Amino acid sequence: MIYLDYQATTPLAPEARAAMLPFLDDKFGNPHSPHRMGREAAAAVEVARGQVASLLPGGGRVAFTGGATEALNWAIKGTRGPIVTVATEHAAVLDSVRAVGQAGRGVRILPVDAEGLVDPEQARAAIAPGTGLVAVMLVNNEIGVIQPVEALAALAHQAGALFLCDAVQGYGRVPIPESCDLVAISAHKVHGPKGIGALWVRDGVALEPLLHGGGQEAPGRSGTLAPMLCAGFGAAAALMAARREADAAHVERLWLIATRRLGPEWRINGSVERRWRGNLNLRRDGVDSARLISDLRELAFSAGSACASGSGRPSHVLKALGLSDAQARSSIRLGFGRYTSEEEIDRAATMILDAAARQRMWAA
Repeated sequence: MIYLDYQATTPLAPEARAAMLPFLDDKFGNPHSPHRMGREAAAAVEVARGQVASLLPGGGRVAFTGGATEALNWAIKGTRGPIVTVATEHAAVLDSVRAVGQAGRGVRILPVDAEGLVDPEQARAAIAPGTGLVAVMLVNNEIGVIQPVEALAALAHQAGALFLCDAVQGYGRVPIPESCDLVAISAHKVHGPKGIGALWVRDGVALEPLLHGGGQEAPGRSGTLAPMLCAGFGAAAALMAARREADAAHVERLWLIATRRLGPEWRINGSVERRWRGNLNLRRDGVDSARLISDLRELAFSAGSACASGSGRPSHVLKALGLSDAQARSSIRLGFGRYTSEEEIDRAATMILDAAARQRMWAA
């Protein structure tokens, strides 16, 4: 099977797997225990913490979590005051924001233009003094568009607000501005294991705990850490740092092959210039994306976020761009990266073109 769903999850790097294996065997100690096995496990966790932190701003601490969803919930529910966010955010942000809004916090959701970008003047008007938190995704998980996070963080700080960046899709690929106060990331989007993420918390930022208990992580997160998952995350992060330029160049080649092979009949959703090139979200009129996915059993790709794939509703991100329901349902997302070959992307494009042509022929 050709795997083109890198935004949903990435293949586990062999180096990450190798780093994890000892903790399944003799290195099974609890990292919060005081004896030698516990101290060895704790030391491995701290090595991983440093590896993960190397791709994040300075002046803060990495707190491991069960995933980016927990990290985002913690950042949103652990802060106070009105919130400003964006219509194209991940459900983990939008649903959390709605939940705290129902509990009485003020909420403002900014629209985006046809490119998927926030209008700076609308943002300036919305992020008023008294705002408590501004939450904006760095690289959109459905369309790959890169928001002007640094400028939005500056507006937040001018208003006296904290700035939360969902950097799940951008971590290790796109520089994360130093001006962020909170950054959420996930291991399995960077060739690490599932079941672990992190929230980076700037020094001096205080959060109310989301999970109460032993307070094992210094900023206030409770729960026993899994050294195996931490080690895998750390190894994956170190590899992202070492391969950043090579991975970016490879992704650029894959993007060029895919866009040239699919041709101008397939229109790209969102900004072409301000995006991560490993995310190709595009549409063709008259194509049913769900049927295309069903027909191409040897090709793994999607019509949008894996988190919302069973809802049956058009993507809220594509709708926010101004697309009609029909246009949203004719859109597909191709995600590729380090372990995708040029031959695979070329063959996948041929398969998609042939299947789409058959659809259109039967519909004629």
